[in-house]
Amino acid sequence: MSSLQYPWPQTPEAGTTIEVAPGIHWLSMPLPFQLNHINLWLLADEGGWTIVDTGIGNEQTRAIWEKLLERFAPIKRVVLTHYHPDHAGNADWLCRRFGVELWTTQGEYLTAHAVRANGAGYTTEAVLSVFRRNGLGDERSKAMSSGRNRYAELVPDFPHSYRRIIEHDKVQIGKNQWRAIIGHGHAPEHMSLYCEALNVVIAGDMLLSTISTNVSVWSIDPEGDPLRLFLDSIARYRELPADVLVLPSHGKPFRGAHDRVAQLEAHHRARFAELKEELRKGERSAGDLLPVLFRRPLDAHQTFFAMGEAIAHLHYLYYAGDARRVAGPDGIMRYAAG
Repeated sequence: MSSLQYPWPQTPEAGTTIEVAPGIHWLSMPLPFQLNHINLWLLADEGGWTIVDTGIGNEQTRAIWEKLLERFAPIKRVVLTHYHPDHAGNADWLCRRFGVELWTTQGEYLTAHAVRANGAGYTTEAVLSVFRRNGLGDERSKAMSSGRNRYAELVPDFPHSYRRIIEHDKVQIGKNQWRAIIGHGHAPEHMSLYCEALNVVIAGDMLLSTISTNVSVWSIDPEGDPLRLFLDSIARYRELPADVLVLPSHGKPFRGAHDRVAQLEAHHRARFAELKEELRKGERSAGDLLPVLFRRPLDAHQTFFAMGEAIAHLHYLYYAGDARRVAGPDGIMRYAAG
């Protein structure tokens, strides 16, 4: 039985909010993915409201924002936890509309611009090149090679300046101070915000209530160890009170952060154990191991993220000394028991 407590059993319907703490409103926006909505937050500010994360930049989401802005205006600033399109898609639209600043970390700000511009190796083809070296078959690779910049479609524009937030910065929003907690692994410089006075943490994608956060190896850092960074980052939630109210970007608000961290650590330990057992049978690529980590059919969109996760798990084992790897004559990287 889960030890997590969910104070609100229902997600707010589009265009409505639920006040989860004094001056903090929970709203949701639809997504065209398997995760069909994202949680966003409105915080009471001096003379208006601060928005934390914005939804993807399309007509449907903006129509919902228009309805909400009849009640929640003016907007005083826009805050982003990280650059992913479901968080950043309407940042520029909202900042321009209200003439306000974007507040985020430097890593997330610069990455958003790089991905929108297909710069610095942030292209689908660059990612697929890494995946092919890790055993992704030609048929699956072709299915994912659209030639489109999907990020730029979902983030039609992005602000050309911002207010930088770094680790331990305290952001005054209305009557409350929020301390920045920077995490890694899911995004370059993911920002969570913790308010001691309210005992609330806006966790973004770092600590989700029912699913595990995607942690992938991407083309910009093909030899990285993002899963180690992620596990180190979520361990820091143990520094917060055990009964802190966690506001995640997906799933429902919950209490039980310490227990949730333990659950996620156990989840990844189990995946590592399964992989090591498979690697004892012989050399395997990340592509070979997809059925071990994901026991369900994967479409092209899901395979894209599954490959990144599979490589991340193998890199963790390799750098920890629990696996060895070798590039075969076909150029594919394979792993075996260490």
